[in-house]
Amino acid sequence: MSKPRANFVCQACGAAAPKWLGRCPACQAWDSLVEEPAAPAQSAPAASFQLTPLAQARQAQEPRIVTGMGELDRVLGGGLVNGMVVLVGGEPGIGKSTLMLQLAASLSSAGLPILYVSAEESARQVALRAGRLGAHDQSVMLLAETGLEAMLAAWRAGGYRAVIVDSIQAARTSELAGVPGSVGQVRFCAAELAALAKETGAALFLVGHVTKEGSLAGPRVLEHLVDTVLYFESEPSMRLRLLRAVKNRFGATDEVGVFEMTEQGLTQVDNPSAVFLAHRPAEAPGSAVCAAMSGTRPLLVEVQALVSPSGLAMPRRQALGVDPGRLHMLCAVLGIHAGVDLSAHDVFVNVAGGIKLAEPAGDLAVAAAVTSSYRARPLPAGVVCFGEVGLAGELRAVSRTPARLSEAARQGFSQALTAPGKHAKVKGIRLQSATRLDAALELLA
Repeated sequence: MSKPRANFVCQACGAAAPKWLGRCPACQAWDSLVEEPAAPAQSAPAASFQLTPLAQARQAQEPRIVTGMGELDRVLGGGLVNGMVVLVGGEPGIGKSTLMLQLAASLSSAGLPILYVSAEESARQVALRAGRLGAHDQSVMLLAETGLEAMLAAWRAGGYRAVIVDSIQAARTSELAGVPGSVGQVRFCAAELAALAKETGAALFLVGHVTKEGSLAGPRVLEHLVDTVLYFESEPSMRLRLLRAVKNRFGATDEVGVFEMTEQGLTQVDNPSAVFLAHRPAEAPGSAVCAAMSGTRPLLVEVQALVSPSGLAMPRRQALGVDPGRLHMLCAVLGIHAGVDLSAHDVFVNVAGGIKLAEPAGDLAVAAAVTSSYRARPLPAGVVCFGEVGLAGELRAVSRTPARLSEAARQGFSQALTAPGKHAKVKGIRLQSATRLDAALELLA
């Protein structure tokens, strides 16, 4: 019997080549091909299948399992779904293991059997972290193991409702000869764990490493294999942690969970608008408050702008939290339709707190902040603004206006500026509207 021929597998995209190449022909990454022995061919057993009518499958839907962590439930779409597979990524030390350990303790306190697989730390290390977090619970079973076969055996023997593997890059199987973290090992281990999750109906959480570029390490097929991909991010100047969903088969992908890292672990932020506006300077030019929507949650965020004379032939346009292309467009609209000539000025825009304004409702706030900095005049206190700006200089109404106004009133704001429309009145808020950008800027002035 001939020995299986080795393949050279790209550690960036998973593409295989029969010989070593300096550059991957699929993703063009340099020095990414690593030799991995090919798995021996095995004869597949006869396939068996069972058909289910769609109407019957819809009737068999089960309610979600509430994790007890409201911010996590929000990002997941309302809680856990039986058999769902969640991949959690983030930078080293950001709190992924802390979040997973607190999740295990919260689920176990509701009487659910939980298996926590620690593939990177010993049982003693996990116990020390649990002691700091106050997350001691007898129904959480801990397994310090890197072998996939031991994980699967412990899972089948326990009848668990949720399984956490920290991390998938440290798991390995004896079926393959590659080192832990290689493309073949990660792909095989994740596929086997996900298959058992679908078979048993237990929710599976996989903790993943990220590369220096900020993307999840391992083959791209790993993200396609799971149901939900969550990214844990932080703002360097704050103790906040933002949990975002970039893929979710059971909910929206524009929800954001807000946590704060404390000595007792991660605590949920019930009023994130107040946190984002806590350090806002009073009567400072270039600062505007936008009533934005993060999924189903209204958020008040501060949009900061700095306009300074430029000595460059092409002035700079830099944006954090705002689409750079949209900033270029707004600068052009301000110059043509509002008389704010920025052709000889550098423009810097930042959304405080690490929030990203992905919706066009932030256009008016960005334009107002840029104009305020350009004219060196602060905007009136107690005003929030939101609305989409068109290329003709017109203002367009956005959705969920009542929710935005209610959040503004709850945070103590008294005025709001937006595009005209059939807006319901909200107690405590005086609503102003303008049809064009230049008229809105005059109202703010």
